[in-house]
Amino acid sequence: MTPTPAASHVDQPGSIALRRSAGDVLAGAIVPVLEPHSWRKVRLLVDIVVLYLASSAALFADPAISGTVTSRWLAAIFPLVVLAFMYAGNGREDRLGGSLLDATTHVLGAVSLAAMVTIGLASIAGGPNPVGIAARLWLFGGVYLAVARAVLLSVRRQATRAKALATPTLIVGAGLVGEHIVKRLVGEPGYGLRPVGYLDDDPLPGFHEAGRDSPPVLGGPEHLAEAVERTGARHVILAFSTEPDHVLVDRVRECEQLGVEVSLVPRLYESINDRATLEHIGGVPLLRLRPINPRGWQFALKHAIDRTAAALALFVLSPVMLAVAIAVRRSSPGPILFRQRRVGRDGHEFDVLKFRTMYELEPDAGGFELPTGVAPGGVEGEDRRTRVGRTLRDLSLDELPQLINVLRGDMSLVGPRPERPEYVQQFARDVNRYGDRHRVKSGITGWAQVNGLRGQTSIADRVEWDNYYIKNWSLRLDLRIAVLTVAEMLRFRDSANSRPGYVKAADSSPAPSRRESSRRSDRQAAGRS
Repeated sequence: MTPTPAASHVDQPGSIALRRSAGDVLAGAIVPVLEPHSWRKVRLLVDIVVLYLASSAALFADPAISGTVTSRWLAAIFPLVVLAFMYAGNGREDRLGGSLLDATTHVLGAVSLAAMVTIGLASIAGGPNPVGIAARLWLFGGVYLAVARAVLLSVRRQATRAKALATPTLIVGAGLVGEHIVKRLVGEPGYGLRPVGYLDDDPLPGFHEAGRDSPPVLGGPEHLAEAVERTGARHVILAFSTEPDHVLVDRVRECEQLGVEVSLVPRLYESINDRATLEHIGGVPLLRLRPINPRGWQFALKHAIDRTAAALALFVLSPVMLAVAIAVRRSSPGPILFRQRRVGRDGHEFDVLKFRTMYELEPDAGGFELPTGVAPGGVEGEDRRTRVGRTLRDLSLDELPQLINVLRGDMSLVGPRPERPEYVQQFARDVNRYGDRHRVKSGITGWAQVNGLRGQTSIADRVEWDNYYIKNWSLRLDLRIAVLTVAEMLRFRDSANSRPGYVKAADSSPAPSRRESSRRSDRQAAGRS
């Protein structure tokens, strides 16, 4: 007899509960492994296995080398030396925003130093061909370990993007800064932190509104233990609140007792960059600020590299640019190059060059009205792209003539994207710190663009990422942006679709309002009392 649908095995409540509990059990087994302290142990174990596999491969790849006792001892010692250099300090990939480039450079640095030590030990031991065995160990160790670290980083990042595996996180301080942190954590699940609630006795108005798409306020900082037990939080971020410093210090100690990790947003965070160094005066920690000077020798070197690279790129890509120019000419009437006034460093205006991708605008065509809080770009108004133009834009080949702008000195290869004068005036009035973007030359690509902020996206978000780039500029960051840009062009990466938190609607920047500033002042005054 066929059972009724209500009695079928598929729809039985018990089986649903069983499946849910199985999923919970699986998540419960994976989550402890992804915790930072546990993950470091897993990574150490993988590093040991991979390094000894690499040493064995390097040793037995050449029978002439593997036959000597000295070579075998060096192959056995090499992984230990690499591990000593790897774990002498925290690598950049251990940060929340650690990248594959950070992991790779850390590995290559440690393996290179270990290879130098190996050459020295081989010379002392009197083994044959010390450079040969060291070179093999360096090559095999570097490749094996870099691949293993890249896989581990990708696996953990993809795993923590799932809500069930992300670390539940409490935010102390329900103000603009706390809200902005939540927005960024939600927008980039790769950080691995899932906001579950705020703690604040005096949240800004609106945090208790029904239907608000934001974690709830669970009480004040004094309710930390109850909130941790209720939400299962394993991480706490201290943003700005009205609580005095000595109260927050007690909360930090409470987190230590509960086994909860703590991060904090420092005062004057707008002035802190990657170059800041932690020092101590007695028992008082002191952050020494090292700001970037866009007029200094580092940027002069950057601009020299820009022009040299642009000249080489123009020479190498000249056949491609010639083919594109012919295709544009044949696609529709009009000039090959599109020129438009843009604003660069210090408000200097110049003509940015692109291959024309659209039909000529009709005289009676209507204008385009930019939505509030959104940057211009992409298709504005009627879609006038030619068939060739669509392909050029999809492949970013329409941007190639900007290499001429770089060669002229109007632009850099990497930097904030330049904007039209009329929009510059509008955004300077409406967006906090918009004018700070003009401290450096504009770029063909930038930090905002490789983070998905292309076309008509939030102008406040663009400004935040552009100013981050300027504040933390380095040739290393330029290289990272260049690599990510190439990955985007070759479709190996799609930053626009990987950040669900970025939308076309207007967003407020993290700049504190008057009340937020007063909250800081109240907290500082209370801390001194």
